[in-house]
Amino acid sequence: MTTLEDRELIFDDWLKLLDNGKFAQLKKEINEHNEVNIAAFFDEIPLDKKLFVFRLLTKDNAADVFSFMDSDTQELIVNSITDNEVRHIVDELSLDDAVDFLSEVPANLVTRILRNTDEEKRKLINQFLNYPDDSAGSIMTIEFVQFNKELTVQKAMEQLRRTGIDKETIYSCYVVDKRRVLVGMVSLRTLILADDNAKVKDIMEDDVIFVRTLDDQEDIANLFKKYGLIALPVVDNELRLVGIITVDDIVDVIEQENTEDIEKMSALIPSEDEYLKTSVVSLAKNRVVWLLVLMISGTLSSVIITSFQGVLASSVILASLFPILMGTGGNAGSQASTLIIRGMAVGEIETSDILKVIWKELRVGMVTGIALGFVNFIRLFLIGNVPAKLNLTVSFSMMCTVILAKSIGCTLPILAKKLKFDPAIMAGPLITTVVDCLALLIFFTSVQTFVL
Repeated sequence: MTTLEDRELIFDDWLKLLDNGKFAQLKKEINEHNEVNIAAFFDEIPLDKKLFVFRLLTKDNAADVFSFMDSDTQELIVNSITDNEVRHIVDELSLDDAVDFLSEVPANLVTRILRNTDEEKRKLINQFLNYPDDSAGSIMTIEFVQFNKELTVQKAMEQLRRTGIDKETIYSCYVVDKRRVLVGMVSLRTLILADDNAKVKDIMEDDVIFVRTLDDQEDIANLFKKYGLIALPVVDNELRLVGIITVDDIVDVIEQENTEDIEKMSALIPSEDEYLKTSVVSLAKNRVVWLLVLMISGTLSSVIITSFQGVLASSVILASLFPILMGTGGNAGSQASTLIIRGMAVGEIETSDILKVIWKELRVGMVTGIALGFVNFIRLFLIGNVPAKLNLTVSFSMMCTVILAKSIGCTLPILAKKLKFDPAIMAGPLITTVVDCLALLIFFTSVQTFVL
């Protein structure tokens, strides 16, 4: 096992061998390591030497390492090698890795790669590229083990030994009928321990969790987390088995979806590019849209303040009180929305739970609102220059604002999900803007009613 610290030391040794021209030793050492570490090493190699080091890899290692490289390095390699080398790499890549690679490179490079791919694989790649982004079809692989339900265990094991070497996984094997309709699943463990003369249909599990080709990848990731799966079959509209999704692909999906949610919760348009590789113009473009929306929506706060100018002018101290109220309300709303969005993301909360959630957050809002209102009353009392009636009104407004903020913060994400929007957009800045307006209305209306 190689730790991150050990890996850095190994990379330093390899770079010294490269700089000192000890290429034979470098070739020997580099080919003895696993493909993930070798791919990571390419991030450390100077740009003008990446291709040279890639050519030091054995043919078997080259394709495996290629699949773990970042897209920029992959593009550099393919642009620099011969058509025969391209053909070998694509032939050796698993189908889902080949599709992932082709979906990220320029069109002219896709054309060259497909031109150097055998006809059968080219048809499959084109079929996969036609599936919608973020769908099950776009992330599945067809390299799986399937048995006819009428096979005996002995025949199934013979088939597995003969074809298993090229499969993505052999631990979960799928059972189909003569029309390729998915009818069950049998694990490798069950096969090994079963009697040779038993039929596959007698030892299979017929209660199989599956998804369809057009199902959303985020929903699929939730299934993996909920059931602890390592693979999941994909079927078409006629329930025919067309592929499987493996857990290594889902790890990438979870990372992608979490990044997207974080960006939306921070009022950013999601970007698929790495931060340091994204231009300043693109970063600004991804941010300015939501900033404009929030700025314009913030105009409502100005309108409310303007409409209560008479109330504000009656007491100078009011101007120092409502910013604290708005900040507290925004924070309370963000707390509730974050918890609800997280709960929906991991499958703990469904849209049908909206009434339960509102009732719970109302009670949480009452407890926290009373606590904050009480502490605020003591704080203003100790300051000494706030009249008692105004102190009570402000503290009451804070309690009401917190209760309302909690209720809005938990409701908007669920309503967004119900309307087929991403709940993440109902977080942070947007919730704060909505709550700010309501906090101002509560504050000025209360002062106008009970103080003036």
